[in-house]
Amino acid sequence: MPPRSNPTARQERLGTELRRLREAAGVTARDAAALLGSGATQMSHLEAGRFGVSEERVRRLASYYECGNAQLIDALAAMATERVEGWWEEFRGVLTPRLLDLAELEHHAHCLRQVEVIHIPGLFQLEDHVRAMLTYVVPQLPDSELEHRIAFRVRRQSILTSPRAVPFDAVIHEAALRIKVGSTKTSRSQLEHILEMSELENVTVRVIPFDIEGFAGAGFAMLHASGPVPELDTVQLDAAHGSLLIDAAPQVHKYRTLFEKTQGMALSAAESRDLIRRIAHDM
Repeated sequence: MPPRSNPTARQERLGTELRRLREAAGVTARDAAALLGSGATQMSHLEAGRFGVSEERVRRLASYYECGNAQLIDALAAMATERVEGWWEEFRGVLTPRLLDLAELEHHAHCLRQVEVIHIPGLFQLEDHVRAMLTYVVPQLPDSELEHRIAFRVRRQSILTSPRAVPFDAVIHEAALRIKVGSTKTSRSQLEHILEMSELENVTVRVIPFDIEGFAGAGFAMLHASGPVPELDTVQLDAAHGSLLIDAAPQVHKYRTLFEKTQGMALSAAESRDLIRRIAHDM
């Protein structure tokens, strides 16, 4: 079977974690490949996500690497056996792979935590809000791509209301709530929608008000997706030319700590709802 030409971020992550286990054990790629009866090139493809790997081989490699983290091994074995044909596959070949990777990341997350300072979290954005944002893009998007992006953004939000709704903890700065993206009517409807979403059992919304002292994180925004074990947590950042996924343990730990620090400066959920209502009323 030829290697995958465009592995998904999740396929790459499985390979990356196997490589990390191998390197931690001080085992060469050639020796690991020999265990599986293959060559170093095949092992390179496997660790890059270009080749699939069976659960049995994941467990054989983990045993060879003397990995004692049973929960991590079980999680990697489960990733190896996934046969998920997610809704986002409808957009493959239409939207960028990184956008699809984000939807897949959210789908598999056990918990989502987000900080936004100047934007409304994507999982809260109404269609009119998304349209106003995307029509501001330069150069202007072709009509077909615009509609696909809007449909994709709105479809992502099902992760909060589906039968397996994911817990979502959002911290939003007051600036994002007051910026009028689109008309006043659109902005007011957007705030009312956030209030509705905040009433869901799996959703918590906290606001950082303008008058809070000591907040110096104006340039800080992130999405933290928790995996089945902390070793599989991922941080997503919006970059100038697309989405950036971070999985290196020190970086993930840094962003997890930053989230907790930012969350600690926010109003309570009840106080946040009161502030959002006041902002909507004043528009």
